[in-house]
Amino acid sequence: MTSRRHFIKTSLTAATGMSLAPLIAQAPASSAGPIVLSTWNFGLETNKSAWEILSVGGTALDAVEAGARKAEDDLHSTSVGLAGWPDREGKTTLDACIMDHDYNCGSVCFLEQIKNPVSVARKLMETTPHVMLAGSGAQQWAFENGFERDTYVNPEATKAYQEWLVHSEYQPIINFENHDTIGIIAMDAAGNLSGACSTSGMAFKIRGRVGDSPIIGAGLYVDNEVGACTATGTGEEVIRIAGSHLVVEKMREGYSPVDACKYAVQRMIRIRKEKSKEIQVGFIAINKAGEYGGYCIQPGFQYAVYNQNGNVLLDSSSHY
Repeated sequence: MTSRRHFIKTSLTAATGMSLAPLIAQAPASSAGPIVLSTWNFGLETNKSAWEILSVGGTALDAVEAGARKAEDDLHSTSVGLAGWPDREGKTTLDACIMDHDYNCGSVCFLEQIKNPVSVARKLMETTPHVMLAGSGAQQWAFENGFERDTYVNPEATKAYQEWLVHSEYQPIINFENHDTIGIIAMDAAGNLSGACSTSGMAFKIRGRVGDSPIIGAGLYVDNEVGACTATGTGEEVIRIAGSHLVVEKMREGYSPVDACKYAVQRMIRIRKEKSKEIQVGFIAINKAGEYGGYCIQPGFQYAVYNQNGNVLLDSSSHY
């Protein structure tokens, strides 16, 4: 088990492909002008792609799609895109969703051999009356709409899968294998909000398993009257409380983004009791005033913020 844990930490550190920006313990109360938040330390690179659009007056919707695509395109990543760790049958499946300031939303889940599921989700949102497509149907629709088949397989993911087959008793390590999502939320210069979420899902999951990431209201929710939220971690627990929608509704009641995220985490802990000590879930949120923050179950969750003051990595407050 020790060597397995070392392998995970080493591969995930390499997967980010970047040096970390200065780490700040607490977020400032608010931000003037455009702003983008992304989950985990790979959010620093995601934010850069989004900021290229926001900084020249582009829309939050274009920004979050560009940011999510940046993470999906990283062929060294083991948690987002085709390079992600496979399911227990050795196949990588992808989930993604996107939502704009007019309550338009699109989602795909259990999607194979498509490089940018977030763009498939946006195409679905903008050209059909549907919100979600799944599995082979989603793949077929993507091919019919100009998306190409991509059969890339990450050698690191294959190696991890082979090790997992040997160590069948192996359990995910909090803040390593459970950080399986790029969640990104943004507000543009016009004050409009959008968000996106993309993942290859839980490592070595049962084939067909879908977590919270592609589910509007669980892994992502945007209400342009109030704010936006996205989640990361053990998706089953986020689904159980409709986590991102809950956070947005608490902000509607007047909670700050940090307090709204904390409320959702505390509800999850109250419901799950002892189980909560074994899992990680984190939320990040932004309101219409540009205030932002995050909260998680276990220490170790980080998120990146890019605004007029620069791009920084923040330590989230935690319950334990």
